[in-house]
Amino acid sequence: MPRSRPRASLRAPLHARLRASLRAALPLVLIGPALVSTASAHAVLERKEAAPNAAYRGVIQIMHGCDGRPTTRVSVTIPEGVTGAKPMPKPGWTISTVKSAYARAYPSFHGQVSEGVTRITWTGGNLPDDQVDEFTFFARVSDAFAPGATLYFPVEQDCTEGSYRWSEVPAEGASARALKAPAPAVRIVAAPGAAVQAAQGQASQAPAAPAARAGAIAIEAPWLRATPAGAKVAGGYVTLRNTGTEPDRLTGAAIPRAGRTEIHSMTTEGGVMKMAPVEGGLALAPGASVALKPGGYHLMFLDLKDGLKAGETVTGTLTFERAGTVPVSFTVAPIGAQGPGEQGSAAASETGGHAHHH
Repeated sequence: MPRSRPRASLRAPLHARLRASLRAALPLVLIGPALVSTASAHAVLERKEAAPNAAYRGVIQIMHGCDGRPTTRVSVTIPEGVTGAKPMPKPGWTISTVKSAYARAYPSFHGQVSEGVTRITWTGGNLPDDQVDEFTFFARVSDAFAPGATLYFPVEQDCTEGSYRWSEVPAEGASARALKAPAPAVRIVAAPGAAVQAAQGQASQAPAAPAARAGAIAIEAPWLRATPAGAKVAGGYVTLRNTGTEPDRLTGAAIPRAGRTEIHSMTTEGGVMKMAPVEGGLALAPGASVALKPGGYHLMFLDLKDGLKAGETVTGTLTFERAGTVPVSFTVAPIGAQGPGEQGSAAASETGGHAHHH
């Protein structure tokens, strides 16, 4: 009989420990499915890398609904520094956009842009929980980002019941792994051939040798942009230096494939880009240099009889008020190029280009 007491005292703590273990495990059993559901419903971007000064094709993948409920709304916020965002139409869904002013102006094909689409929303569809789908947009990553940076695209997902907000962004230097609802991220990487282009850029800092000369006017690096199929307009660019003591004026230009040519200026007023002919020609003051380049003064070759292809050379002429007409050779750079030695921009091929690349 005296030995029965120790057995009873040992059994009591054992039962207590079992009950405590069950109580500790029960919350895990209850919340486990909710955690799995949240993780599996995460919205992600298919393309997780992008290059600065290049196009980006964003594909939002919705993998699950909200605890079994179908998805009826998907919305993405376009971060500062990403410009020209455009949604891809999606059958059965209605698209709406929000346009806002940027914190600063960014370079584009047609000069500077200071506002654009900052939110894209797809609504009205019905994506069952057991199916997946993609929501696509196109945009351009500006020069505000260097390789190694990370861009975050917050995504909202609404269902017939419930919703998710994939909008958390890690603090500077912190990891996103600890976040419960991280925003889809894109890593900025160097564009292919960036090192070669950088070397070319350093070499180009030296004064360029004139491609031609008209009296006191030095003509440097005349070039054209290649044109999409069927285009009737091409942009032309050149740098002109007046090395003399008398003023002169660029009054015209010509290439055999164009019916006529105009000299245009491009300005941005109130966030709106405006282009207009330069009446009377472009003034060239003594000792001054004028660069005709994308986003500024440029030549407009109109009524093209045939397209321009990257890599070819096109003969033409430039006409000056005092120096007269001089023959020049225009090199043809790819669609979307910002200079004669560039490889062009992926934006033109991914978005189909613009009707006028000037």
